[in-house]
Amino acid sequence: MTVVQQVISIAIAAVANFFTRVVPFLVFGRRRNGKEELSPFIEGLGNFLPPAIMGMLVVYCFRNVHFLSGNFGLPEIIASIITILVYLRKRSMCLSLLVGTISYIILVNFVF
Repeated sequence: MTVVQQVISIAIAAVANFFTRVVPFLVFGRRRNGKEELSPFIEGLGNFLPPAIMGMLVVYCFRNVHFLSGNFGLPEIIASIITILVYLRKRSMCLSLLVGTISYIILVNFVF
């Protein structure tokens, strides 16, 4: 792939990404009293999706854990508890996921 083709590919990806992020606001946004407001549907999605995505992440993380064999899923359980405790203490999802992931890697590679 030439440099020109690479630049064109990156530009197309950037425009597509920007377009997909702007379209919901153009379609579902509305103006009231001179300021933009989102429709109740989009606000509802904004309230519902983050916990649903976290639930899917938990299911995804525990999908291949065998609690009746090997170390009984102890690294996963311990890392999950650490993640929950860090979140409850600091209220930072990014920090809690980072600390939980690092603790899981340490547990799997050095402890169990």
